Amino acid sequence: MPGENLSRDEARERAALLRVDGYEVSLDVRSATGAADGGEPRTFRSVTTIRFRCNEPGAASFADLIAPGVTAVSLNGRDLDPSEVFDGTRIVLEDLAADNELVVDAQCAYSRTGEGMHRFVDPEDGEVYLYTQYEPADARRVFANFEQPDLKAPYRFEVRAPEEWTVWSNGAGERSDGVWRFAETKPISTYITCVVAGPYHYVTDTYSRTLADGSTLEIPLGALCRKGLAPHFDAEDVFLVTKQGLDFFHDHVDYPYPFGKYDQAFVPEYNLGAMENPGLVTFREEFIFRGKVTQASYESRANVILHEMAHMWFGDLVTMEWWDDLWLKESFADFMGAFSLVGATRFTDGWITFANRRKSWAYRADQLPSTHPVTADIRDLQDAKLNFDGITYAKGASVLKQLVAYAGQDAFLEGARRYFKRHAYGNTRLGDLLAVLEETSGRDMAAWARSWLQTAGVNTLTPQVLLDAGGRVDELAVVQEAAESHPELRPHRVAVGLYRRTAGGALERYARAEADVEGPRTVVAELAGAEAPDLVLVNDDDLTYCKIRFDETSLATLREGLGALTDPLARALCWGALWNMTRDALLPARDFVALVLRFAGRESDIGVLQMLHAWARSALVHYAAPAWRESGGRLLAEGALRELRRAEPGGEPQLAWARFLAAVASGEPELALLRGLLEGTEKIEGLEVDQELRWAFLEPLAAHGAADEGVLAAELARDDTASGKRHQVRCLAARPSEAVKAQAWAQVVESDALSNALVEATIAGFAQPSQRELLAPYAHRYFGAIERVWTERSIQIGMVVVQGLFPALRDSPGTLEATDAWLAEHEGAAPALRRLVLEARDDLARALRGQECDAAAAG
Repeated sequence: MPGENLSRDEARERAALLRVDGYEVSLDVRSATGAADGGEPRTFRSVTTIRFRCNEPGAASFADLIAPGVTAVSLNGRDLDPSEVFDGTRIVLEDLAADNELVVDAQCAYSRTGEGMHRFVDPEDGEVYLYTQYEPADARRVFANFEQPDLKAPYRFEVRAPEEWTVWSNGAGERSDGVWRFAETKPISTYITCVVAGPYHYVTDTYSRTLADGSTLEIPLGALCRKGLAPHFDAEDVFLVTKQGLDFFHDHVDYPYPFGKYDQAFVPEYNLGAMENPGLVTFREEFIFRGKVTQASYESRANVILHEMAHMWFGDLVTMEWWDDLWLKESFADFMGAFSLVGATRFTDGWITFANRRKSWAYRADQLPSTHPVTADIRDLQDAKLNFDGITYAKGASVLKQLVAYAGQDAFLEGARRYFKRHAYGNTRLGDLLAVLEETSGRDMAAWARSWLQTAGVNTLTPQVLLDAGGRVDELAVVQEAAESHPELRPHRVAVGLYRRTAGGALERYARAEADVEGPRTVVAELAGAEAPDLVLVNDDDLTYCKIRFDETSLATLREGLGALTDPLARALCWGALWNMTRDALLPARDFVALVLRFAGRESDIGVLQMLHAWARSALVHYAAPAWRESGGRLLAEGALRELRRAEPGGEPQLAWARFLAAVASGEPELALLRGLLEGTEKIEGLEVDQELRWAFLEPLAAHGAADEGVLAAELARDDTASGKRHQVRCLAARPSEAVKAQAWAQVVESDALSNALVEATIAGFAQPSQRELLAPYAHRYFGAIERVWTERSIQIGMVVVQGLFPALRDSPGTLEATDAWLAEHEGAAPALRRLVLEARDDLARALRGQECDAAAAG
């Protein structure tokens, strides 16, 4: 709608005009369990009172509200005609006084897309659950407000809900006379207010700590989930990580947790990993594990818990002024999540995961045409929504890790402490952070920021080794390169490691030097005279953010002995570098697959192993020459089965290989084994085929026509839950039938009846790599539909559809031409929509280059 996409200029103008003193929000969600017009309930009542000041009496402004209808609007006791002042997204406010009171009585809509007040009906027991999700600007779907991060205010919420429900909000709550009333919050931004309501299962605990002044801090802890997930809910581990994190942050930030209680809600159909609402953090309920998972899943959950906890200070206490500086919270939370994970929990190898997963996400995002500086140019809310990306999170966190190496950990943490005390409950920009870091480090932060925060693109570092006549290192240099589109060469603090084979065959480091790499070529003088290395690892210990390459000797060593590297972080860095070479069409996909088949079975880090599985499958699907796909797929399936049978019974690698086998199964031998494991006629010692693994086995069977609708219906009857329904929907859409694909397309593109979770499940099933020809007709239909979808659907669903249905599996020059034609013909389309199509086009072009490289390797 015209006013929905708030611009930065409008926000700045409003922030210069207004100061908000407080909100009182009254919600009535008793309609959630009833029916409206014979169907699902449509709306709930929302009454908001906002007290605010205007520094130019007589001026005009507007409040934000996205709602089907407004019953009444009152400004300073004067009734306004809703039909004149409300256009569906904004309420016009004219002739403002110095002190103002706005009262808005509205009918707001329940959501099925995870934006605003999401309503979920559990198919298992018919219970209704509500929760809110707002970032970046969906609080206006629940109550009238000034929807921008720099108009902070305290909030008082009250909620009328069904008698048998419990309601939670940011502050502590009590029920009286049928109304839940919540303590007033500290000044916070609209996007981190929150309400959760329903018959949730709730577990409590307490965190206690003696502070430096001798006082005792006690924080009530709570954890909640749907009743249907209660048997699987390991709240004790959630509380363990929570307490460890609170200890860590109190040790390091010297600012006591400022928001009273600390509830954590695991909610259904969530679009994000989690959201840092102070006092009431919300998480996707998939973090409650219904079946056996590896420690990588527990580590991932712990990391997210700590990421959100970091936000209590980095984002909630001190908030960016506008979304340009989104990194001021997300980059910090991503870095501090890993930092605290390693420093406070059992997951002491968290930096390996960071290097292997998070930085890979950043490297991909930073090479897209839509790449942007960490400090981005965010013109409006659609820009903001798309900038929750690998640059804002993972590149920013990587840059902060480099900053810690550059400025020193003590200076970095002392800067953070001053930052919180100086700007508590306020809003900041880049300069505010740089100022405290300059104070504590004595370094020129402006120059550092220009290189690392205000330019885009990733540098590549390659070693050059010259040996003397005696076979020792005469000179070792690091060559730095940048892409033509982003030519900035940056200062890097790196460690260079030299590795050689031992008598026992291991590949171990025998020399290491740290150096400041600047400009196109830097000599590492400290390594001169060292014995000739078998492997040179630039960016050893992962201190900086860069892509690394290898000299010819090092690459040959890795081809023959990657599995012999004894240090798990060094192995992870080498694997990541080889994957980047595959994506850059420097290493044939078949060679990467061969390396995985040769060495992945020896990988000790389960998270790295699971990442290798994902990369190997991606190499086959996207980067392998079409003529080699069938034989490559057979090799992967045979290798997965071999490692599955070889793995220790009941161990985590066995589970990982079982899931990988399901992901790559295509031939009758593997499909027959999967069918036998489901039916109990086959058995692999130690492998427990629980309900989640059953669905993983059923998807390839469905995709290859070996599990029909009846089989999937029977499985849903066995697992008649919300999770089971999502799995069934994905498997149904995976079946190899023209009618199935037509139905899935219509459900997602032509209708808005499905919830966000079922839209995602349908798309995941629709796009099967084994069904390229079956999907061919939808390439043309995609380009004819996406502008309408973007206009008619919420931005969240629009993003899911545009990204998920792009015809990436029609990986031919013709699809690339069709994409270019659409971009040329739709220069006036929404910039956010064009960005998504440009990114998909870049991935496709990269895939085609990779296929050419792989085909050339065939000879």
